[in-house]
Amino acid sequence: MIDPRDVKMTIHQTRGAALKKSYEWILRHYQFECWRNNNDSQVLWVKGDPGKGKTMLLCGIIDELCPTTKLADPQAKTLLSFFFCQATVPKLSNAHAVLCGLIYMLVDTQPSLLSYIRKRFKDTGEPRFGDAEAWAALCNMFLDILRDSSLDKIYIMVDALDECVQGQDKLLKFILEETKGFPHVKWIISSRNHVEQRTRLVDSQSILSLELQENADLVSGAIGAYISDRISKLESLQNDDTLQEYVQQALQEKAEGTFLWVSLVVQELEDVDSWDVRQVVDDVPKGLDDLYARMIDHIKNLAARSREYCQLVLSATTLAYRPLQLLELGAVSGLPEVIAGNAKNMETIVKKSGSFLTVRDKTIYFVHQSAKDYLFEKAALSMFPSGHAAAHHRMFTQSLHILEKTLRRDMYSLGALGTPITQAQPPKPDPLTVARYSCVYWVDHLEQSGSYKEIQDNSTVNAFLRTRCLYWLEALSLLRSVTDGIMLIQKLGVLLRGRSGAAGLKDLVQDVYRFIRYHRNAIENSPLQAYSSGLVFSPRRSMVKQRFEHERPNNIAIAPPMGDDWDAHTGACLQTLEGHDDWVNSVVFSYDNSRVASGSDDKTIRLWDAQTGALLQTLKGHDNFVTSVVFSHDSSRVASGSYDRTIKIWDTQRGTCLQTLEDHDDRITSVVFSQDGRHVASGSYDRTVKIWDALTGICLRTLAGHDHNVRSVVFSHDGSRIASGSWDRTIRIWDAHTGACPQALEGHDSEVNSVVFSPDGSCVASGSWDKTIKIWDAQTGACLQTLEGHDNTVNSVVFSPDGSRVASGSWDKTIKIWDAQTGACLQTLEGHSNWVTSVVFSHDSSRIASGSQGQGDQALGCVYRRLPADAGGP
Repeated sequence: MIDPRDVKMTIHQTRGAALKKSYEWILRHYQFECWRNNNDSQVLWVKGDPGKGKTMLLCGIIDELCPTTKLADPQAKTLLSFFFCQATVPKLSNAHAVLCGLIYMLVDTQPSLLSYIRKRFKDTGEPRFGDAEAWAALCNMFLDILRDSSLDKIYIMVDALDECVQGQDKLLKFILEETKGFPHVKWIISSRNHVEQRTRLVDSQSILSLELQENADLVSGAIGAYISDRISKLESLQNDDTLQEYVQQALQEKAEGTFLWVSLVVQELEDVDSWDVRQVVDDVPKGLDDLYARMIDHIKNLAARSREYCQLVLSATTLAYRPLQLLELGAVSGLPEVIAGNAKNMETIVKKSGSFLTVRDKTIYFVHQSAKDYLFEKAALSMFPSGHAAAHHRMFTQSLHILEKTLRRDMYSLGALGTPITQAQPPKPDPLTVARYSCVYWVDHLEQSGSYKEIQDNSTVNAFLRTRCLYWLEALSLLRSVTDGIMLIQKLGVLLRGRSGAAGLKDLVQDVYRFIRYHRNAIENSPLQAYSSGLVFSPRRSMVKQRFEHERPNNIAIAPPMGDDWDAHTGACLQTLEGHDDWVNSVVFSYDNSRVASGSDDKTIRLWDAQTGALLQTLKGHDNFVTSVVFSHDSSRVASGSYDRTIKIWDTQRGTCLQTLEDHDDRITSVVFSQDGRHVASGSYDRTVKIWDALTGICLRTLAGHDHNVRSVVFSHDGSRIASGSWDRTIRIWDAHTGACPQALEGHDSEVNSVVFSPDGSCVASGSWDKTIKIWDAQTGACLQTLEGHDNTVNSVVFSPDGSRVASGSWDKTIKIWDAQTGACLQTLEGHSNWVTSVVFSHDSSRIASGSQGQGDQALGCVYRRLPADAGGP
């Protein structure tokens, strides 16, 4: 997390302090005074084109407000927080970072507010500010702080909102909608004149708009003051009032209200002798774009090699996905080794590349987002003579080259295989310094290059994965970037789809994907476990295992017997999701397949990223075991049932409890949403099924008829019927509108634990303590098939989304996949060490999630691939 005050300090160091004569006009502006003094005006939006001084205006406003706040006066009751977005800096260009920075400043200024942060960590688990779902936790923390009654007024500034490239829309929505009910909170935001922002902001009546273009005369005066201040420090103008007056007037006429233009011209004048000043000022063009074009022309006039080197530097920095350190830039740009491997030489080339770039702490940044935009778009023919794709291909090949050159086993000399990542200290020099960027972004550049020859069986990618894969995984662990590696391999898998001549590479990429998913936890916690448990506990035919068998520890005398393939009988366990503190009773995929929800005896519901396995949220609120969880069909809500006799409905984005439904007289065993999300059905130990209005929480109907506990309820796809399974050994099918029960299905020899409709509603499947699954005709009630094969109680049954298969989970610790038409057992999936309590298909039928109970098996479960094997993987 970056302290926004440090960012402001850096801005002052690179651009100079905010000049009062350049910003004081806004303090007297009618719109600013209305914002400051009128409780109905919560947001002031400052709009202007690039380089018009918006950032320095906000710096000036901050300097003006600061003395009246706790930042300067500990006795004050007013707080001030701010954030400067920068598109070229990943840590400053996303909505999460903005809220994190704002919260940090508020808490740091008033430490008593830390209690709200601690409360949220306690409620939602350990902080995961990098995860997608962390947005909900951040919003809730922020709102908790705003509600603090001890606060008199809060000023919040967000600069360059247009440079918040990730999550800009949700940040705007939060500012304008979520904080609207707090009149003591005053926002100032600045951005370019973007239509999408204009539309959202103009629609709000509490928004005051201040457009710099409409205040051109005032801005012109501010520019004049800025020019006067900057040129007064030029050595070439000292003791020459006439020349200084000439420069002042010329720059004023050409600046066109653009502070950045003035800054770049004055920067050039710093190296000009007094007798050349007039010539330079006369030659300098008006406007930013023309000034940038002049800088490009300057590079074109350099000696051939210098021109080539500058072009390589500018193209690489323009296409890079984050700011590069000097040696990283050298590694990916294609510069000769004598330059690329020497930080001083790299800095020399950067300085030759016009005034587009600046170097701070050995990292290269653009002087302004407009400079990067210009190089990418308007200077493309000069900077990318062979096109953007060719430049991406160069960065890809250079990345792979530096990885092949750098990666090896035990790069940080950890020694012991079990050394935790927390004890890993980079040696000096750090071998990963030049490879950090390449480790994470090589596939991104491959993708943008559009080069299909690199994804063939005889390609450099194939060779890299076969010879460096395990060392790369170790490096990802050392860089705390294993999740990035998983996403990278997924992206590589997508690129391979439909490619001819790449069958071997496809198999290898799929094997790498399974290897990293299966061993992720071990490798993340101890980097060298990639060579130990990773190789020992992979199947015999794993390509990674075979290729790196020589790296396996020699001191393992007896290796455990492993199956031949990842998908033992075609069911590959991709990952075990760990985090619950007690038995897991229920698991379910969201309908967009992006998340998994689990309910546990630890009284919590956990939401997981289905692709990476990351824990996204922990929902707390139940007072007893959580027995059932289900997503609404739009994935915006989760319903949970508990032994505390309540059903709770949760907002999956923010993690808040929307409704608590109370009317059952005993423990809840099962909950389900209707297809349209308007209703929830629940089953209970009180022998009833209840139907609820999901929006109001009102109980609409109670269905009575079972003689024992209701263990499972499910809606038909069209919402017209409800099926319920009970320990009275029957399945009942109810009319969801009238509550009538036209039929009870009898045939099981013991208690019924689970029921499910087929997708077309024509059949019902049920699982029972009698170790069988039965498939019934939902219209006639006839038993169509009895599926036998489990050695213990069947706890959970589910149809695949296409209705062709049934999956069942049992106390015999297995999941079985059955052909719904023939009743044949297609697969038996093993992997749990205790009872399987819940199974569910993903909605694209590619995965099954399973939950487990039992001491020592408190993980969520395993995610298994479906048939055929090549349909899985990335």
